[in-house]
Amino acid sequence: MSGSVNRVILVGRLGRDPEVKYTPSGAAVAKFSLATDEVFKDRSGEQQKHTEWHNIVVWNKLAEICGQYLTKGKQVYIEGSIRSRQWEDQAGNKRTSYEIIASRMQMLGSRADSERAAAAPSPVAERTSAPAAENASFERAPAAEPPAEPSEITDEDVPF
Repeated sequence: MSGSVNRVILVGRLGRDPEVKYTPSGAAVAKFSLATDEVFKDRSGEQQKHTEWHNIVVWNKLAEICGQYLTKGKQVYIEGSIRSRQWEDQAGNKRTSYEIIASRMQMLGSRADSERAAAAPSPVAERTSAPAAENASFERAPAAEPPAEPSEITDEDVPF
């Protein structure tokens, strides 16, 4: 087998509302944190819970959708790849952070959760009057193939 695979699948809850910004060229980018939980028994038989926090970055049309429909506490399915960034802090120490670059997002949970999220006051949610679609799935489609969701994503939305 040649090549390699960099694929991540997460199901968790948003730790904060997505923060949507735009690059000088007009591309949307959304950032938010996602918590995943693991429950296990330790050596003494006591139940333990470990929460892992993931930094999620979403681009283009999918970023705008995340900004419109996702809120803190909402459960989502995220699929993407891991990216690392290295920099030096103020003390001159090398630092590394890891981000998940999302290529697919699916909202999970009940319709009541979606309605509460849509009704919650947030600067991004107020810009639209469209209700959140329950268990809607959005992903970037390759340029050579038709979009996965024709009503939501068109060839013009593909960044490459």
